Amino acid sequence: MTIITDERCTSYARTGHPERPQRISATVEHLKKQGELPLAWVAPGCVADEQILRAHSLEMIERLNVPEDFDDDTPFFEGIGEHARASAAAALDALKLARDGKNVFSLMRPPGHHATRENSMGFCYLNNAAIAVLEAAATGSKRIAVFDFDVHHGNGTEDILLNRPGIEFFSVHQHPAYPNTGAANRGRNGFNYPVAPSASRQTYRAALVHALGDLKHFRPDLVAVSAGFDAYTRDPLGDGPLLAEDFHWLGQELRALKIPFFSLLEGGYSRDLPELILAYLKGVAGK
Repeated sequence: MTIITDERCTSYARTGHPERPQRISATVEHLKKQGELPLAWVAPGCVADEQILRAHSLEMIERLNVPEDFDDDTPFFEGIGEHARASAAAALDALKLARDGKNVFSLMRPPGHHATRENSMGFCYLNNAAIAVLEAAATGSKRIAVFDFDVHHGNGTEDILLNRPGIEFFSVHQHPAYPNTGAANRGRNGFNYPVAPSASRQTYRAALVHALGDLKHFRPDLVAVSAGFDAYTRDPLGDGPLLAEDFHWLGQELRALKIPFFSLLEGGYSRDLPELILAYLKGVAGK
């Protein structure tokens, strides 16, 4: 299992903001202490403007350098453009490793799945998953699935990939909830599986099973996973019912597809995030 991370992604913060550096630093510490799963650690490389521009407008990229908050949830930080680029570069590296038959997880911030073609929002500045998927499509992949299990709808990924041939988007999320999208399917390739707040664990698992079944029916040759851990029962930003064993199961189910896939950290804001990520990684690795 390869973990892509860089301690520089923990160098920005706003007091009281839930998307905090400890999401990464505590997880790195936990993963390095555990002895069940052999891990290789690598730093992200680089991303070219050409790769970003498949997913985003030039105006959006330039906006990353303007010292004004993007919205109430998405502050401006000095150097945020470079942090966002590093997170996108990690997604591209994860894609390459998956194609080489490796299990890989990008443990980076900022997350990406709320960033639309034109706007940074919802803690997200560039859409890492969409950048990687469009790179995959441009370099030989014919059928690509995105599986997003964050408790919040991946509106940005859906927006960027909508109606793109050979790509399908599957999102299991709470609704109604931020960003108040994803109530129904959209276009020819946006498949949404909304789950009501306070739904039972059984109901939430059934939605995940449904989405995975539809993904299998698509028969992709590559899967990008937006791995959000905020459907966890004790997450402060969601109202989900899932437990660590559910994330382990998700890892197992993705492994059972026997299709190259790579996972990118999206949400997950509880103190238990390191344990949830380890449970997922063990499922991915067949442990």
